[in-house]
Amino acid sequence: MPKTEIILTHNVVGLGAESDQVKVAAGYARNYLFPQGLAIPLTAANKRRLEALRQRRAEREAHEFNTMSELSRSLAKMVLVLTAKTGEEGKMFGSITAGVIVDELKHQFDIAIDKKKVHLERPLRAAGEHEVELRLHPEVVTTLKVRVESATPAANPAEATAEPKAKETAMRRTREAVAGRAGEGAAPKAREGVTAKAKDKDTPAAKAEATKERAPRKPRAEKKSE
Repeated sequence: MPKTEIILTHNVVGLGAESDQVKVAAGYARNYLFPQGLAIPLTAANKRRLEALRQRRAEREAHEFNTMSELSRSLAKMVLVLTAKTGEEGKMFGSITAGVIVDELKHQFDIAIDKKKVHLERPLRAAGEHEVELRLHPEVVTTLKVRVESATPAANPAEATAEPKAKETAMRRTREAVAGRAGEGAAPKAREGVTAKAKDKDTPAAKAEATKERAPRKPRAEKKSE
């Protein structure tokens, strides 16, 4: 496939930046780069435009550097707080990726960056604080603090200790209340038994029986008159 040499007039990802002289497939240049205004053929007339393109490129890069440097200082002071469902020992269900971090930066701070600038060795899979490297510019690298909080926090140790004690106290009080009601029920029954026995003593049969059981009195000795 024939090649042609061109001058880039704009930054083209994977190819170069404005003022760069590169060789590309003739068809690619003819059908895409030239119609889109991204490049011009390398000719003697166009070479005179190189200085202007280089000046524009220098101004653009300086602006990008200053912008990213300022953004870097701002990000270094921020703490991005994320919430995730976790299980035992803070292990998360799922993970937090560069895409999630970029989305939350936009949502929480209205900061838009390319997720390719977020460099994670591996997705975040545990609650706590993490430091994430952001490569904002070839010459600007910063660190963003990311704090992952659990949506299902573990119970407070003091509360966990107090809960069994509270249950034990409630159960003891319940047992005492049940025992108290049982005692109150037994007392009337005992009183009823005493009353019933008293009533039984008042019946004629009970009186007759009591008379039989009494021992006969001995007759008194009469005094002889002198």
